[in-house]
Amino acid sequence: MKGRSALRALVLGVVGAVVLTACGTGSTTPSGKPLAGKKVEIAAVWSKDEQKNFEAVLAAFSDKTGATATFTSTGDKIGTVLGSRIASNSPPDVAVLPQPGLLHDLAVKGSLKELDSATASLVSQNYAAVWKDLGTVNGKFYGVFYKAANKSTVWYNVKAFGQAGVTPPKSIDDATRVLTTLAASGVKPLSIGGADGWTLTDWFENVYLRLAGPDKYDALTKHTIKWTDDSVKATLRVLAALFQDQLIAGGRSGALQTDFPTSVSNIAGNPPKAAIVYEGDFVEGILTGTAHMTPITDFNFFPFPDINGSPPSVMGGGDVVVRFTDNPAAVELVKYLASPEAAQIWAAKGGFSSANKKVDLSVYPDPIAKASAQALVNAQVFRFDMSDQAPAAFGGTTGSGEWADLQAWLKAPNNIDAATAQLEKDAAAAYGS
Repeated sequence: MKGRSALRALVLGVVGAVVLTACGTGSTTPSGKPLAGKKVEIAAVWSKDEQKNFEAVLAAFSDKTGATATFTSTGDKIGTVLGSRIASNSPPDVAVLPQPGLLHDLAVKGSLKELDSATASLVSQNYAAVWKDLGTVNGKFYGVFYKAANKSTVWYNVKAFGQAGVTPPKSIDDATRVLTTLAASGVKPLSIGGADGWTLTDWFENVYLRLAGPDKYDALTKHTIKWTDDSVKATLRVLAALFQDQLIAGGRSGALQTDFPTSVSNIAGNPPKAAIVYEGDFVEGILTGTAHMTPITDFNFFPFPDINGSPPSVMGGGDVVVRFTDNPAAVELVKYLASPEAAQIWAAKGGFSSANKKVDLSVYPDPIAKASAQALVNAQVFRFDMSDQAPAAFGGTTGSGEWADLQAWLKAPNNIDAATAQLEKDAAAAYGS
C-alpha cells in the first residue's frame, strides 16, 4: 500500500530472515502436533516493528502446529525479489503482497497455487464478499487479505476544533462550513501532502467513490470509462471547492512542497499549522510517535464525509497472503492467517487493522484504532485503492501518470478539462487502450 510504503521510507527496511519454532530453544519440536518437523517460509515487505509483530503471529502458529516458520523481509521491492526467486525455481512457500495487482500478475503467469476449499470457506465465513473477490483471478481463489487499511479517515486537532466551536462534519456540505469556520478562527483548516502525489490520488478516490458510486469506481479502475468522463470532472470540481488557497496551510503551492509525514505533523502543536489532515489509519502512528500526540485528547478522526447522501463507504488497502507451494505447512499457515486468532495477535499490539468480521474489536489498543477497524468491517461500500490497482506507470510512479497529473491540476484546480485530458492520455498509454 502506498501509505505504508511512505512510512517505511522513514526507516530503512533490511532484508533478513528470522526462524521461529514452537520450542523456545529451537532445539526440538513438540510431539503430538500436526506439523511437527515441517518447515515453511513466508516472505513480506515488513521490517522493524511490523516484522516483530508478525513474528509474534508466526510464533503462535508454530506453537499451535509444531511447524518451523521462517520469515523473510524483502523490503519494498517484493515484486523484484519474488520474480528472481520464481525464475530460479525457489520461491518462498508463502508471501504477503502489498497490492492486488501483483497477485493478479503472478496468478496470470501461473506462479500461484489456488487456495484449498477449507481456506476459501473460512474466508467466506469471516470476510465480506469484496475481500474474497479481490483475492480471486479468473474464477480461482488465490489470496487472503490478512492486514487491511482504512483510507477513509480524516484526522483533526481536537483543541483547534474546540476553539473554533466546530464538530466533525458528516457531509461534504458540512465540511465546507467547518473549513470556513476554522479559517475564521485563525487556523488554516487543511494540511495537504501534495509533494507526494499518492496523497492526491487518495483524496480523488474518496470523493469519486461517494459522488460517482461503486460501479463507476470499478469502471474507472479498469479504464472501461475514460478519465474525461463527466464523473471525473465533477469530482475535481468538488475537490477544487475544498482546496481553496486560503484554506490550505502554505496555500496550494505550499501543499505541493509538503511531503506526507510533514503534512501529518502540521496538525500537531498549539497552535497547529493546520487543523485537519486526510489520510489512512496509518496516520495515527505518526501522530502518537513523531508528533507525540495523545489519542482522543489531542487528536481524533472522523469518517470521510458523505456526498449527496452516499452510504457509509470506505476506500482502503490491504496485504494479501498467497501461496507458491503445496507444502502442507504452507497450506495450514495460509488457513491460520484467515482466522480471527491470527489477526487478534497483531491487532492487540497496534498499527494493524483487520477486515475479518470475527475479530474481537476489544483487542484493539485504543478507541481510535477500534473505531477505524469497526468502520472498515461495517462499511456498506468498500473499494480497494484505485491507483494501487492501476498499472504502475499510471497509478504508482513518482513524477508521472496520475500522481503528476493531479499535482499539475492542484496548481490550477479550475482548469479541469485540461487536467482530465492529460489524465486520459496517460491512462490510455499505461492501460494500452
